[in-house]
Amino acid sequence: MSAPPSGQAPTDHRVVLYGRAGCHLCDEARDTVNAVCTGAGVAWVEVDVDDPAAGPEVLEKYGDYVPVVTVDGVQQGFWNVDPARLASAISRGRGIQSVTDLG
Repeated sequence: MSAPPSGQAPTDHRVVLYGRAGCHLCDEARDTVNAVCTGAGVAWVEVDVDDPAAGPEVLEKYGDYVPVVTVDGVQQGFWNVDPARLASAISRGRGIQSVTDLG
């Protein structure tokens, strides 16, 4: 997956991967997110932090940390996505806060 479908914001999806083109860690994270989300039956979306449509706040917040994955708006990891942690966050459901938060 890449950009959200027209008319949808990343917040319309439970899992969002923030990344950029040409990033080998983002490629690895994409494979991990896809595998975990497919196994859990959960939709996910990828947002390119360098895409002007994403907005300057996205680049400012996540640009130095890509890939970053969030579940229900809560950051679950950055640089390396842990599949077990991602699966756990997905299974917990909405409203559970993570200890990992860049602010």
